[in-house]
Amino acid sequence: MLVPIFTLKLNHKINPRMVAIGKYDGIHPCLTAATQAGKVFIHNPHTRGQRPAAHRLSQSTQDNDISLLNINQAVSCLTAGTLGPNTTGHTLLVGSQTNLLAYDVHDNTDIFYKEVTDGANAIVLGKLGDIQSPLAIIGGNCALQGFDFEGNDQFWTVTGDNVRSLVLCDFTADGKNELLVGSDDFDIRVFREDELVTEMAENETVTSLCHMHGSRFGYALANGTVGVYDRTARYWRIKSKNHAMSIHAFDLNADGVVELITGWSNGKIDARSDRTGEVIFKDNFSSSVAGVVEGDYRMDGQIQLICTSVEGEVRGYLPASKEMKGNLMDASVEQDLIREMSQRKQNLMLELRNYEENAKALPGVSEGESKMGVIPANTQLQTALSVRRATESQRAHIDAQNLSGCVRVPIIPPKDIPVDLHIKAFVGGKTSTQFHVFEITRQLPPVQPTGKVTFSINDRPQRVVMWLNQNFLLPEGIDSPDITFTALRGGGLLKINMQPSGEITLRTDDIDLAGDLVQSLASFLAIEDLQAEADFPIYFKELRATLTEVDEFHSVHQKLTAAMADHSNYIRNMLVQAEDARLMGDWRNMKKRYIELYDLNRDLINEYKIRSNNHNALLARLKSVNQAIQRAGRLRVGKLKTQVITACRDAIKNNNINALFKIMKAGTASS
Repeated sequence: MLVPIFTLKLNHKINPRMVAIGKYDGIHPCLTAATQAGKVFIHNPHTRGQRPAAHRLSQSTQDNDISLLNINQAVSCLTAGTLGPNTTGHTLLVGSQTNLLAYDVHDNTDIFYKEVTDGANAIVLGKLGDIQSPLAIIGGNCALQGFDFEGNDQFWTVTGDNVRSLVLCDFTADGKNELLVGSDDFDIRVFREDELVTEMAENETVTSLCHMHGSRFGYALANGTVGVYDRTARYWRIKSKNHAMSIHAFDLNADGVVELITGWSNGKIDARSDRTGEVIFKDNFSSSVAGVVEGDYRMDGQIQLICTSVEGEVRGYLPASKEMKGNLMDASVEQDLIREMSQRKQNLMLELRNYEENAKALPGVSEGESKMGVIPANTQLQTALSVRRATESQRAHIDAQNLSGCVRVPIIPPKDIPVDLHIKAFVGGKTSTQFHVFEITRQLPPVQPTGKVTFSINDRPQRVVMWLNQNFLLPEGIDSPDITFTALRGGGLLKINMQPSGEITLRTDDIDLAGDLVQSLASFLAIEDLQAEADFPIYFKELRATLTEVDEFHSVHQKLTAAMADHSNYIRNMLVQAEDARLMGDWRNMKKRYIELYDLNRDLINEYKIRSNNHNALLARLKSVNQAIQRAGRLRVGKLKTQVITACRDAIKNNNINALFKIMKAGTASS
């Protein structure tokens, strides 16, 4: 049980998921959050009266305890922590879609300011794998990048889609941190430095991740789902109609085990058991929760849970003492019991009324039976799955149909991954006013669409046949690994062929599908390292055109930036001339200069719009390039996958496009 111990009303609105606690002088914890209009506020009630120097940091006119850091562009993520090896205070890290700033708040100086081509949607600070120095790791446009204290690029790799959340934890229990990545493509991926260890498929964008303890971590999805994993095993999950804005691990009952604290879009805060998901504590804000952090904000030796709302309300909580916990628990339990018993009473009254109506109807069992929905006691609901090709009026899909009737439900999963299909069927007569509810859960295997990737395995064909039977929708079992499928997603054919020597060829024009199949087969056969040769002429032609566009957009970006810089200098000179004319009373020249200034400013705004559109187009192309590297990697397994991704990045950095395609096809640049 938590007890609120302080409440603050700050005069600044807070951006969701952009809240942190930092000890910038090494002693005093400061609440730090991003606001609108490209500012970061730092709330420090411990050193009142100290004015910041006049670099980026300035004093808030609304609150003496708040300093404002001017970023001058929209903040997309921030965190605070120890970055330098010999620094006493924490470093503030602020990411945007174009830059990463490492800032020393105590000395009011930039540590480094780096351009990040792929943007920064999420950020985490800490040690990763065998890399000695702490890293500021950002996730952006399908890419992960880590910087050390000096701003050196120490880590880079690609991932499947735009990154939304990051967390470091010892996932494999080897004493070293792995990086967990949540992204737009519904996957949670685990990286040991630049090697992909494993991935867990969810059913929505992974918006938040937090480390619980050991290899256990919490997660939140864009559809209102929160839950807990221990490695790849999901312990529990719940779904709400509201969105989880922030999750955090905090021990609220002092039992040595942290609970999952969730802040919701409707202002609710709840704490759930990490083992069962049972709600242990809840509270409410008047507006959406922006972030949940922890720190000794009162400097009394006790760590408080600190929750913030988007309207600037801050609340600190402490675990209740034993005496107070008993009183609070009694009051809370009493209210919950009253609500629960009232609901149970209502349900029992409704059930009793149904039984009474059924009892009246039973002697005649005709009209009453029909109206009340009485059905035979041995009634069963049977379902089957079948594949339907696309027609002019409907996309290709899977049908879930009732075998004894003609109820068909078209199902189109968002991705080619196994999906749990939950069916609730209401059964009764034609004139029934009440129905019996049947609940069935079926697992929908991945629907595999349709190109060419070749690799060799040391395994029997029968094992490949077992994999086919488990992972594809087949009318009946097959006994040969040579098979052709029609793809429902995207159309075309998928052909699988296996030679007696163990060489397998997957023919499909869909490189994503080929990667999924390679990873699935390798996982089923427990293959740790797998080399492959691939050729996707259509996709590689599109990629070559994309790389050409990237060079063109880069060139245009540089020209536009130079032109805008020239215009800015010209505007400054013109403004000085206009003011000089005003001071000297030369109204004719002053008017002339201000008219020219107006025209120059209009041209500058138009140039900015052009550069902004150019930048957005460049980001879209860079995302395609990063995804292409990720796709080439997924055609291999283990260390060979990591080598391909690293070699592809080096080829792009060196602008060696021919080497890039050799690597994608053969797995190495020398082949």
